[in-house]
Amino acid sequence: MGRLYWVKTTMDISDALLARAKRHARRTGKSLRALVEEGLRQVLSAESARPKYELPDLSVGKAGDPNPLEALSWQDLRDEIYGGR
Repeated sequence: MGRLYWVKTTMDISDALLARAKRHARRTGKSLRALVEEGLRQVLSAESARPKYELPDLSVGKAGDPNPLEALSWQDLRDEIYGGR
């Protein structure tokens, strides 16, 4: 099994948030360190649990049908795209 290493880190946290966190830690019998680690774990697990965005399929026509634009010349294709503009 791997080793656990502890690292000291300095963070800037608003006074009001820190005071709330300390009160919560005292009420629940946890250390501030345990509370911060728990919060980080929750945020990181929620991030990984979120499904990745998948582009919707906006295909035109039926799968396997021939592409009607393949037979067009470049000029005809350009006219088709820009509507004769």
